[in-house]
Amino acid sequence: MDVKEIDGRFLIRLQPGEEVMTALRAWADEHQVGFAMLSAIGALRRATLGYFDPVTKAYRHLPVEEQVEVVSLSGNVSRGEDGSPVIHAHAVLGRSDGSTLGGHLAEGIVSPTLEVVLFVLPGTAQRRRDPATGLALWDLT
Repeated sequence: MDVKEIDGRFLIRLQPGEEVMTALRAWADEHQVGFAMLSAIGALRRATLGYFDPVTKAYRHLPVEEQVEVVSLSGNVSRGEDGSPVIHAHAVLGRSDGSTLGGHLAEGIVSPTLEVVLFVLPGTAQRRRDPATGLALWDLT
């Protein structure tokens, strides 16, 4: 991972083989990020997307076992109930035939790079488990 700061915004370039969610969580933890918005483009050699099923209150996983372009990755960084960083990101992935897949990014292995822009904002957004949905949502109280 290579990082450059520009006026409180961070340009993060992930390297081949790095797992996106793990790398971003580790960086957010090391830098004590309480809340941030993120955007990224690049490519992955494989990924796992998720779709939240409101009936079962669980994510269904869609493995993507091929090289894909990260057409769009957007999301945020907040803190979980245990204080650890939570990366909530959605991705649109482009296949070689031009078709796309999209969903919640659960995992992604970088190849050859992923360029992330992270806008760190003051304060902390805390997540709490919502009994109605089963999701860890922002606590806005």
